[in-house]
Amino acid sequence: MPIALLALTAGAFGIGTTEFVIMGLLLQVATDLHTTIAGAGLLISGYALGVAVGAPVLTVMTRKLPRKTVLLALMVIFTLGNAACALAPNYVTLMAARVLTALAHGTFFGVGSVVAAGLVPADKRASAIAIMFTGLTAATLLGVPAGAWLGLHYGWRATFWAVTAIGALAIAVLAAFVPSSKTAEQPGSLRDELSVLARPQVWLGLAMTVMGYAGVFTVFTYIQPLLTRLAGLSEGAVSPVLLLFGGGLAVGNILGGKLADRAAMKAVIATLLVLAVVLGSMQFVIGSPLPAIVFVGVLGVAAFATVAPLQLRVMEMAAGAGQNLASSLNIAAFNLGNAIGAWVGGLVIASGPGLASLGWMAALLTATGLAIALWSRALEHRGAAGRPAVAGA
Repeated sequence: MPIALLALTAGAFGIGTTEFVIMGLLLQVATDLHTTIAGAGLLISGYALGVAVGAPVLTVMTRKLPRKTVLLALMVIFTLGNAACALAPNYVTLMAARVLTALAHGTFFGVGSVVAAGLVPADKRASAIAIMFTGLTAATLLGVPAGAWLGLHYGWRATFWAVTAIGALAIAVLAAFVPSSKTAEQPGSLRDELSVLARPQVWLGLAMTVMGYAGVFTVFTYIQPLLTRLAGLSEGAVSPVLLLFGGGLAVGNILGGKLADRAAMKAVIATLLVLAVVLGSMQFVIGSPLPAIVFVGVLGVAAFATVAPLQLRVMEMAAGAGQNLASSLNIAAFNLGNAIGAWVGGLVIASGPGLASLGWMAALLTATGLAIALWSRALEHRGAAGRPAVAGA
C-alpha cells in the first residue's frame, strides 16, 4: 500500500470528523444556541450545500496547480473553518463557519480520489479510493463518538477545537508523504475540463449519487434523537452506538471497493437496493434498544458500501480531461444528497408524521437513486447494442 494513500486517509479523517460530528452534538447545539432540533439539523444541510458549491468552483479554479498544493491549501481552509466554529457566538455565525469549512471538502475528496486512483494499477482503483475513504469511516468510528463524548462532558465547542487540532496534524502528514509529481498533473484546457458536463451518463451518475445517498442522511442526521427518544437510550449511550455505526462503515467501505473493482455499475445497483431495504426496515426496529442498536450497525455497512461504486462509476464515465471536475462534482453530489436528506428529515419531524417515519421517507429517496441507476444501465446497454448496427449500416 503506497504510504501516500495513508496520508490521504489522514486528511479524509479530519474532514469526515467535522462533517459528521455535529450529529452527536445536535441536542447540545440546539439548547446552547436557542434553536430547534430541526434548526440544528440545518447545520448539516448548510455544510453539505457549501460542499456542493465549493467542489466544482474550487476544482476549476485550482486545476492548474499541483495536486499536492491544492490538497494542502484545502486543509488550511478546513482548519481555519473549524476554529471559527469553535468561536462562533451564535447560530448564524456557526452556520457561516460550517459553510466556510465545507468549501474545502468536495475538492479535497475529488482531487484526492484521482490521486489515489493514480497510485495503484487500474484493476485496484476502486480499492484505492475506498482506502482513502477509510478516513471517513475512521472519522465515524473514532472521531464522531469521541466528539460526542467531548461535547457531553466539556461542551460542543471543545469538540470543534479538537477537530481544529486534527486539521493541523493532517496538514503535516500530507506535506510529508503525498508525492509532488508534476508529470501527472498537466491540466487540459478549461474547455476540455468542462466538456465532461456534456456527457449524459455523468449527469445520471451524479443524480443516482444525490438521491441514493439522501436516504442515509434523512435518518443519520437525527440519529441522536432517534436513539434517545424512540429507542429509549440515554444520551451517554449514543457515543458507543456511534462506534458500532463506524465499524459498519469500515466493513461496508471495504466491501463496496471490492465489488466495484469487479463491476462498478452492478455494484451500484446491488448496494443501493440493499440500502433502500435497510432504511425501510427502520420503523419496525427503532422502538426497542437492542434492535435499534443492531440497525445502526447494519445501516453503517449498507451506507458506505455504496460510496466507492458511485464514485468510480462517475470517474469511469468522465475518463479523460474532465475527470478531476467530475470526481469533485460527485463528492458535491454526495453532500447535496446529505443536504436534501437532512432537510427532508427536518420537514418530516417538524410538520410531518414525526421521527418514527424517517425510515420510510429515507427508503423512498434511495429507491429513487436506484431507479436512476437502472435507467442509466438500460441506456448504456441500448447504446452498446446499437453501435454495431450503426457501424454496419
